[in-house]
Amino acid sequence: MKAIEIKPGIFWVGAIDWGLRDFHGYVTPNGTTYNNYLILDKQVTLIDTVKHDFHEITLDSIKSVADPSQIVNLVINHIEPDHASSIDKIMEIAPEATIFITEKGKKGLDRHFDTSGWKFRIVKTGDTLNTGMYNLMFVETPMLHWPESMMTYIKEAKLLISQDAFGQHLASSTRFDDEFVECSSLSELDDAVVDYYANILMPFGQLIKVKVAEIQKLGLEIDMIAPDHGIIWRRDPQRVVQRYLDMANSKASPRVALIYDTMWHSTEYMTFPMMQGIKDEGLDCKVIKLRATPMSVAIKEFWKSRGCLIGTPTLNNIMFPSVAEFLTHLRGLRPKNRIVGAFGSYGWGGGAVKEAYEEFRRMGLESFEPGVQVLFRPSAEDEAKCYEFGREFARKVSEYHKKFE
Repeated sequence: MKAIEIKPGIFWVGAIDWGLRDFHGYVTPNGTTYNNYLILDKQVTLIDTVKHDFHEITLDSIKSVADPSQIVNLVINHIEPDHASSIDKIMEIAPEATIFITEKGKKGLDRHFDTSGWKFRIVKTGDTLNTGMYNLMFVETPMLHWPESMMTYIKEAKLLISQDAFGQHLASSTRFDDEFVECSSLSELDDAVVDYYANILMPFGQLIKVKVAEIQKLGLEIDMIAPDHGIIWRRDPQRVVQRYLDMANSKASPRVALIYDTMWHSTEYMTFPMMQGIKDEGLDCKVIKLRATPMSVAIKEFWKSRGCLIGTPTLNNIMFPSVAEFLTHLRGLRPKNRIVGAFGSYGWGGGAVKEAYEEFRRMGLESFEPGVQVLFRPSAEDEAKCYEFGREFARKVSEYHKKFE
């Protein structure tokens, strides 16, 4: 692959992973990219590396514009293996390079590599590196989304290299947002941003607001944002910043995600009149069967919706396993400002719906109670109850949503 110049003397030298479909349990149907950046200046500087499987590709990209042995500085914004696991390959070629990294980042690298012969400079917010024409400033971003994370701002280029923030899991031959939108669509790009945020950054909304405010207070002029995954933002970088602030403030649509699983279709049959009741109250409704849908997609649809109904049959007096897995995953993401309810079927003993509400309380979500339960297959009377439950829940969602308008 060839390096792509994104600013004068600054090149994308990353790799495209077209075939990635699983990112530590997060389904990635569109693959991803591992972005890193090379500054050709008086001091040749590489910002981040790539996943170890792709180290030869990034080296080829670097070689298309420079001799990698001439790298003087190596900036590591984030030590997650998809960005730092080929650092040893770079250090073999440029053993005298100085690694710029946070204190916690250094401790993390020490656990993955023999770093005894490497030179480090530990940096914190406000520290700088002059490469000749360019001045780099480091901004610590702990827990966005790892404890050691930081961003690198290149003043003269008005370029923010943002590590995982503002990224997307998108494998594309286009490198920039305007190119992607021309070839695909803005809605597809926006959906990828929401998908990435919901599955990775949802727990860190408050921190995101604090860090964006800190960057604004520093007075950084930004006309391009280059993340470590996906598309580079050059047409309108402030759009993705505002999108993040909206999501950090738990912005959602007044719609309902109806997420369920079923054993012998009884719980599934309950979704039909429930959905109709929601629609008849004027709200959109997205119905998702868990075993037929990647977990990350269900999480994204939950996040996009102000309200969510969880459907689960009872198995051995508790929730169905796929539903329990979903709620456990969701609890780890710590969602806020959503209203939820539960429904389900049972045979000789119930328990699943009750357990679902207990899980909602553990998450601190506002719940709409009581839920709806039916014995075996729903009767006509049960279907009428499901319809009314859907209508009542939709009204509650509309009322609850007004708090955030």
